[in-house]
Amino acid sequence: MTTDSPTPLRSRLVAGLYFLATPIGAARDITLRALDILASADVLAAEDTRTLRHLMEIHGVPLGDRPLVAYHEHNNDQAGPRLLRAIAEGKSVAYASEAGTPLISDPGFQLGRDAIAAGYQVLSAPGASAVLCALTVSGLPSDRFMFAGFPPAAKSARETFLRDLAQVQATLILYESPKRVKGLLDDLVQCLGAGRNAVVCRELTKRFEEVSRGTLVELAAAFDGRDVKGEIVVLIDRAPEKVADAATVEQALDQALTHMTMKDAAAAVAQAYGLPRREVYQLALKRAGS
Repeated sequence: MTTDSPTPLRSRLVAGLYFLATPIGAARDITLRALDILASADVLAAEDTRTLRHLMEIHGVPLGDRPLVAYHEHNNDQAGPRLLRAIAEGKSVAYASEAGTPLISDPGFQLGRDAIAAGYQVLSAPGASAVLCALTVSGLPSDRFMFAGFPPAAKSARETFLRDLAQVQATLILYESPKRVKGLLDDLVQCLGAGRNAVVCRELTKRFEEVSRGTLVELAAAFDGRDVKGEIVVLIDRAPEKVADAATVEQALDQALTHMTMKDAAAAVAQAYGLPRREVYQLALKRAGS
């Protein structure tokens, strides 16, 4: 059988839980360390065992007689204890996400918590991540970002969810179903503003990869009527900083001075509105003397 990489040699791993990132599209995006762990672990576990088995076949990693355990949100109460018992017996357990990094919209979170609570070693073999891949190609600020997962499917709950994120000073990253991406973009226009810059990434690292950039209202129009398919990541630029007028600053100072010293009030207001502390302090002096 033709393989994409040499078959890793099996070596002994210390007992513990190993989280493995797997490709989000291109099979060759798996790391050499992940292949080594897949070849060496005593027990393998995955959200979707078919996906992991296929990935191992592509890279020529034999399963042999090792157990391959399905672990997902519908069976974690049964599969979790089985995997922890294996670690207690001195075995190494490797858990692979269906695609991307484990625990990111992935059921492995509970398994990791349970292993840590039991005092077992938990390690990670990092690799592909749709969140970081999308952030890399988006062109949006990457110094601070927030992954907020999947928005609620119900419109009213989704609007509440988005309004809570509206003023976050970070690039927002969301996952969404292709069937709901147009509805999400419409709600983003209403809740975050039409002019906010955003990016929609579709099928990252795959054959039909597409990155669409523009304002929220432009993207909502671009996806109107489209039959969208594939994995979707939506990124939204951070909220614009508040520009405080004189009246707003004066009101904030008056309120702060009711329970703070003049120095502390000036410092708090200056920090809240990104103003020079000396200027706010001078304003406080004038208001106190008026």
